[in-house]
Amino acid sequence: TTSASSTNILTVSADTIFDTSGDEYQGLFITTADRRLHILDAATHVLKRSLAGLQDSPILSTAIFRQRFLLTSAMSGQLLASDLRGHTLDRRRDHSKYVVKVAVHDDPAQPLIATAGWDCKINLYRPVINTSGITFGEPFATITLQTKPESMLFTVHPEAKQPLLLVSRTDSSFLYYYTVDSEPRVLGQQNLAPHSNAWVAFTPSAVAVCPTDPGVVAVGTGSVPHMKLLIVRLLVPPYEAPSRPSTLSRLRSSLLDDEPTATETQASQARAALAIADKEDAAIRIHCTTMSPQTPYSTPAVAWRPDGTGVWVNGDDGLVRGIDAVTGKVSGTLQEGGHEVGTKVRCLWAGEVGGQEVCVSGGFDHRVVFWKTK
Repeated sequence: TTSASSTNILTVSADTIFDTSGDEYQGLFITTADRRLHILDAATHVLKRSLAGLQDSPILSTAIFRQRFLLTSAMSGQLLASDLRGHTLDRRRDHSKYVVKVAVHDDPAQPLIATAGWDCKINLYRPVINTSGITFGEPFATITLQTKPESMLFTVHPEAKQPLLLVSRTDSSFLYYYTVDSEPRVLGQQNLAPHSNAWVAFTPSAVAVCPTDPGVVAVGTGSVPHMKLLIVRLLVPPYEAPSRPSTLSRLRSSLLDDEPTATETQASQARAALAIADKEDAAIRIHCTTMSPQTPYSTPAVAWRPDGTGVWVNGDDGLVRGIDAVTGKVSGTLQEGGHEVGTKVRCLWAGEVGGQEVCVSGGFDHRVVFWKTK
């Protein structure tokens, strides 16, 4: 099924929400370059509500909080909370440039909201829920990056069970693990090009967690002329307290060591670096070329199939390609009856709707396409 818009599609996403009568259904959220946000029933494709002027500029990211609050971030740097009818509940402008991502960690005791902006900052909020709605309050912490953030998502430390932020940024082939304390710290970093001798191998532009294994992510890169896809096992560092200062320079012999064990020498440093690189290389299950064309100005998007067997990727040629998660080969192409050939596919979402596996894509041909996949 194809739905037409009057302008470019910027984002598509889906989540379970409550309608005005209190019934639960799966909503599809579509944002466009004319500042509109459309809410559709994902099962029937019926338009439930079209919100015009919700934000003061085009919306770049959306998130649903507790099935009844809509969070949106925009090109102006504004973060806004509203109900699903479009009534504004709170707003913040703590970024000076585009806010490209808003993420939610919905812990019942202490929920968290994070925003990533092109001012090279990530802001963390502790929202307050009350009878009148939701308020953000001042950011309780800010993470400053060396370059623009590309992707950001919450994950949970497998041992400490504490929330973490997984971040990638422009011109860095690393994934960064941050704590979300009042003074965030870098737990560690994981190199996606551990044996590369280039200064910059690629930018991890899109990161998505596997729906069947939260310890695995798919990474779409900003490589030109074609996107590369990596499927990687996360090497989450230990959730340790900040190390005590020491007069001796001590060595961490592997990425996952709790305590350094040896005085650092040039030879031991080289051996340790090689051991870490080998571990990081072994964590990369797939590193393949998707054949999806893109330019330095493209926006890579990846979406897992709900059973975790493959990944959908976008491209600048109007096609959506499916990559097998085991072989790394292109296993299918969504083309017929979809986007105009040669136009940019900007965004993707994949999941199950009413027991049917679907993929939803939005493009610069002003179309949103609903694909039923097998």
